[in-house]
Amino acid sequence: MAPRTDAVGEADALIPERRARSAGLVSAGILLSRIAGLARERALGHFFGASVHADAWRAALRLPNVIQNLLGEGTLSASFIPVYARMVEQDRKEAARRFAGAVFGLLFLAAGGMVLVGMALAPLLVSVLFPRFDPEQHARTTELVRILFPMTGVLVLSAWSLGVLNTHRRFFLPYVAPVAWNAAILVALVGGGWLLGWEADALIRLTAWGALVGGALQFGVQFPAALRLAGGLGGSLRPWMATRVEGVREAMRAFFPVLAGRGVVNVGGLLDYALAGLLAAGALSVLGYAQVLYMLPISLFGMAVAASELPELARTRAGSETQVTPGSPASLALADSVRSGMLRVAYFLVPSVAVYLLLGDVVVAALYQTGAFGPVEVRLTWAILAAYALGMGASATSRLLSSAFYALGNTATPARVAVLRVVVALALGATLMFPLDRLEVGDGLRYGAVGLALGSAVAAWLELVVLRRRLARDIGPHGSGAGSVLRLVAAAAAAVAAGSGTRLGLVAIVPGLHPIPVAVGTLGITGLVYLGLTALLGVRSPLREVLGRRRRKGSGRGGEGTP
Repeated sequence: MAPRTDAVGEADALIPERRARSAGLVSAGILLSRIAGLARERALGHFFGASVHADAWRAALRLPNVIQNLLGEGTLSASFIPVYARMVEQDRKEAARRFAGAVFGLLFLAAGGMVLVGMALAPLLVSVLFPRFDPEQHARTTELVRILFPMTGVLVLSAWSLGVLNTHRRFFLPYVAPVAWNAAILVALVGGGWLLGWEADALIRLTAWGALVGGALQFGVQFPAALRLAGGLGGSLRPWMATRVEGVREAMRAFFPVLAGRGVVNVGGLLDYALAGLLAAGALSVLGYAQVLYMLPISLFGMAVAASELPELARTRAGSETQVTPGSPASLALADSVRSGMLRVAYFLVPSVAVYLLLGDVVVAALYQTGAFGPVEVRLTWAILAAYALGMGASATSRLLSSAFYALGNTATPARVAVLRVVVALALGATLMFPLDRLEVGDGLRYGAVGLALGSAVAAWLELVVLRRRLARDIGPHGSGAGSVLRLVAAAAAAVAAGSGTRLGLVAIVPGLHPIPVAVGTLGITGLVYLGLTALLGVRSPLREVLGRRRRKGSGRGGEGTP
């Protein structure tokens, strides 16, 4: 075997940092979009609190989101990116261009049809899923659903742009694009609520129209860049509505198992909301507020790592000339990538879980406590968030493991395990929610939705255990190591203790201090202590990999790094 050149060795050495940097770009984009999303949620909480209008918004947004989740980012990425990445890696530009155009055309047709059906069946869907809604609430929710369904169709097409951009290692744009969606909703709320002083019924309708405009903006931000990249592979891009284009049938074979799995997950999420609709008024809206915070670390860290790893894992698989079996070179490379990805996820998720469990009321109060969202809503949202947090790390890690299965061309296993997760979550959640709904928080709000969150947490750990066992059969051991995780847990526990002490000190020194400065001081100290302790304990921060890469680029020729 010929010796490896220094250039190749240096390139190989930079692979982990390139992946960390890709994950960092995804995280940065998601962070900005989530900040905008939190501003949106704060405005919604200010104007609607845990009212019937907030319940109608949550119910109406959830229904069309089923289409987005079925045809959108996760499903399309799992089937589209591995095929498209292989064609790009093999420098088959014409095949990649034709394949991308065919997928766009088929996606446009499917999304358009489902939007029309959803709008037509909106009254029936609301009646079936939320039977306890009175006629006024039913009519309000149906109207919102009909406005939001077209928005979802446009967002499905955004998923195609995301797949193209990610494959070409353009990670930031597709994940920052939702800022436009959130901004449009904020403009509607601020304009209608603060400037015009509209009543709740008119304001919630305006909010839905803002969401529709925002969906178009989110797609418009990404599409030109995706079109330029895909079309630049070999001429102009033409949408095809055909299945005979090379790669389409392979992608469809991978697509339908993922569709089935995500279909079950989405039906499960929809049934979660339907079950919450059987609880005391306000359960739907508070469940939604808690889910936004629950998804924040998963999106920033779990989804970021999974999204950035999928194209790289697919390239690794495409470039391998050996079969992926335990012990083979390809399996060792994949296992090493999964292991490093799990460590990156754990580094951020462990402290996030600790903060939500012990300081969750600080987070909730800082973000939501304003206007119609008072201390009672804070307590209930924290209880739901803490229950969700118990399964947050497992859920985030499962997304990374699913990406490994997708890179192997195995979309059926994650789909089957998703079915198990949903069944367990619904069964356990339904069992727990009614007893808990007898316990009152105050102002008519009750703890029933906490049962749904607990069911979700238990099911998330079950999913992770099953996925890890089955992935071990394909690529061998891939764990991140108990020692590393225990060091992270110890650092997180000490950091949260320091943050709790800071909180008590702030409240004692300045009684009645606003929740935002309390959160800034408390969470700031928590974060600093965690970073310091992990460094002392020898846990390498993913942030150092990104910063190290940038320093090397800055010291290259003429201050420029290699592409």
